[in-house]
Amino acid sequence: MVEQVYRPRRPKASPLWQCLYDHFDAFLDAYNERYQPRLGFLRPIIPEVVNKFLDCGDLERGFARIRCDHCHHEYLLAFSCKGRWFCPSCHQKKVQLFGALVTETILFPVPHRHFTFALPKMLRIYFRHDRDLLKDLCRIAHECLTEYQRTVLNLPDGLPGIVMTIHTFGEYLDFHPHLHALVADGLFMRAGQFHVAPQTVLKPLEEMFRARIITFLLEKRLLPPERARMLRGWVHSGFNVHRSNRVQPHQREDLERLAQYIIRNPFAVEKMQVKERGGSIIYRSGQNPKIQRNFEVFTPCDFIAAITQHIPDKSFQLVRYYGWYSNKMRGQRDKQALEAAKAAGNAIQIIDVSEHKPRRIPSAKWRELIKKVWEADPLMCPRCAHEMRIVSLIDDRAVIEQILRHLGLWEEGVRVHSGADPPTATVVEPWLDDPFPDYDTEPVLFANG
Repeated sequence: MVEQVYRPRRPKASPLWQCLYDHFDAFLDAYNERYQPRLGFLRPIIPEVVNKFLDCGDLERGFARIRCDHCHHEYLLAFSCKGRWFCPSCHQKKVQLFGALVTETILFPVPHRHFTFALPKMLRIYFRHDRDLLKDLCRIAHECLTEYQRTVLNLPDGLPGIVMTIHTFGEYLDFHPHLHALVADGLFMRAGQFHVAPQTVLKPLEEMFRARIITFLLEKRLLPPERARMLRGWVHSGFNVHRSNRVQPHQREDLERLAQYIIRNPFAVEKMQVKERGGSIIYRSGQNPKIQRNFEVFTPCDFIAAITQHIPDKSFQLVRYYGWYSNKMRGQRDKQALEAAKAAGNAIQIIDVSEHKPRRIPSAKWRELIKKVWEADPLMCPRCAHEMRIVSLIDDRAVIEQILRHLGLWEEGVRVHSGADPPTATVVEPWLDDPFPDYDTEPVLFANG
């Protein structure tokens, strides 16, 4: 198979970029009167993330020079925003890397299932206005799963293996907090054995989840007692727990797809349909039996309100690991492995790397990931098919302007503002070791060298 040449993307041609560029100022101006009563105060993270997204892939914000030593062909590779849970391009890289990370380094070779935990509509408003409650939602789901599995297997000391993610979005971008989890289908014992769970009904787990959520909201004095009694008495309360069929250890591709699915972006540009720039936005999804259609129509400002409400607050963890897959348990196993190696007489060499500053260039993982996602090699010369390399990183404003003016590419675009300039530091995801540099993975210009 002939290797595909990596083609440039045009970020400003995206309907999402155009919508934000044209209407974000109007959205900010109208926010207090039009959106604050429903969505709450404007969170500072929203204009910060939108500003970074509008700069993503913009050569005027900096770039790397990629050069082929064989034929001297060059192109410029624009910096990326590295935005999580918003920028479709940058988040897709996280999705691919997360899928590989989970299946290769976290999940053990045991059966797994995909679980979802959903809440009734009348309770979702509490989680919109106090997003710290989402942490408690995860904690309660974890406790319910653990108790349920221990009861089914009669193993009070068994440990679950759970990778859980928080979703705040519904099919049509409404605020719909719910949980997705990749769960080992059984319990681990500290000695290293795994007990596979038998086939059981989920009703006890769903009832336990409903009871504990209602009790929690009562204790927080958020849920009125009469509404709690009503929810407890309803046959169809709106609480829902669902699980998939069992995925066996050898089905690695299915597990990787599930891992990618549970951290997918809140929205997809491919679902946007805009007849003319500045007009209404049609967002298409699956058929909704309640509204009898498969789309929703938004004004540009309403669409911005819908997608930005799902931007997580800075440093808020949307991915959580529990039990056998927790950071603590993984650390303990690594420590035990080191101690075992020492006991076996293996010498452990210690190297001081505290002063080392790695170069900010694409790693092998970066290149292989791009080839996996787009089936194209970003460092293969499109002219002679030889290896290319990065010769320089340009982030000085004066140098950027000089180069782009020489190439006839200087546009000096206008950025969105909301008072003072937001910080320009790169967003770092604490839940994932990120091997990516601070520039985009898609070239946006070919220049003759």
